[in-house]
Amino acid sequence: MNILITGGCGFVGSHLAIALKTKYPGYTVIALDNLKRRGSELNIPRLKEAGIQFVHGDIRNKSDFDSLSEINTVIDAAAEPSVQSGLDGSTDYLIDTNLNGTINTLNFARKHGADFIFLSTSRVYPIERIGEINFTENGTRFVVSEKQPLAGITPKGISERFPLDGYRSLYGSTKLAGELIMQEYQALLGLRGVINRCGVITGPHQMGKVDQGVVVLWMARHFWKKNLRYTGYGGTGKQVRDMLHVGDLFRLVDKQIHDMKLFNGEVFNVGGGNYSSASLLELTSLCESITGNKIRIDPVPETNKADIRIYLTDNTKITERCGWKPEIQLKETLNGIFNWIRDNESPLIKILNE
Repeated sequence: MNILITGGCGFVGSHLAIALKTKYPGYTVIALDNLKRRGSELNIPRLKEAGIQFVHGDIRNKSDFDSLSEINTVIDAAAEPSVQSGLDGSTDYLIDTNLNGTINTLNFARKHGADFIFLSTSRVYPIERIGEINFTENGTRFVVSEKQPLAGITPKGISERFPLDGYRSLYGSTKLAGELIMQEYQALLGLRGVINRCGVITGPHQMGKVDQGVVVLWMARHFWKKNLRYTGYGGTGKQVRDMLHVGDLFRLVDKQIHDMKLFNGEVFNVGGGNYSSASLLELTSLCESITGNKIRIDPVPETNKADIRIYLTDNTKITERCGWKPEIQLKETLNGIFNWIRDNESPLIKILNE
């Protein structure tokens, strides 16, 4: 089997590439990446050591696909992933990558008859609808209430039935647009594929920032004893996310590669769910316990216009379809991130310790 992974030097793409090549040594795995994200270049030696072909290319450029052929499966992990992207008015790179680049990748897959696995995002769900979720507040987090005004939300989290009307961030809108185009290719042009709406994905080798990769950032700031902030919702740190270890995502993608008939044409929410979730306040406590360091965290009461109070993934549909569910809990994930930072402090200090 020949597999192309776009964004192959990114956190998710590189992990999937190495995991696939490790499990299936006879497969050809190709990682295409433009190396725009700082730190992605550190993954090139890891990929080459694993026997993965690296192609320096950009999904925005059709010609960068020309050297590739005989591909069976495309995993689209390339994106401008920041929810803050475009909010300064500079939208060109975001739209060109997440929409036009996705279209170029879809066209490549269709041309070669390849299956298409699209890594989308939970951010396709609208901010204003999420803001309507009924919640209570306990000592450490916001909690989803039993009684809700909207379909698709229970204490399990948000399901695929959650409303899609409303604004969702420029990042979320470009990913949703990519989903819609892909569904047209499936219905009208015969493309086989599946859409995974992923929650927060994390683990070692992620170059964490405030707007993307916050779990790694939180651990890094504790490791190097740097300050942080609880931004929004009164500055209490009680906003909640679920966190999916990238290794759990690989287990699902592995199933989808090898049994696309079971998933073809479907959209699945994929995340840590209640099983692996935390508020920022709870994340702080875990990082303090693992590192032994306590840092200053300043409250900033004002809420960013692209932020949300709570997001939990309801994995019911994907679990019922194939039995997949997250297995790696957050504390285990955080221990892995800590060990990675400790063992690679010299190269990482220039990227994560800012």
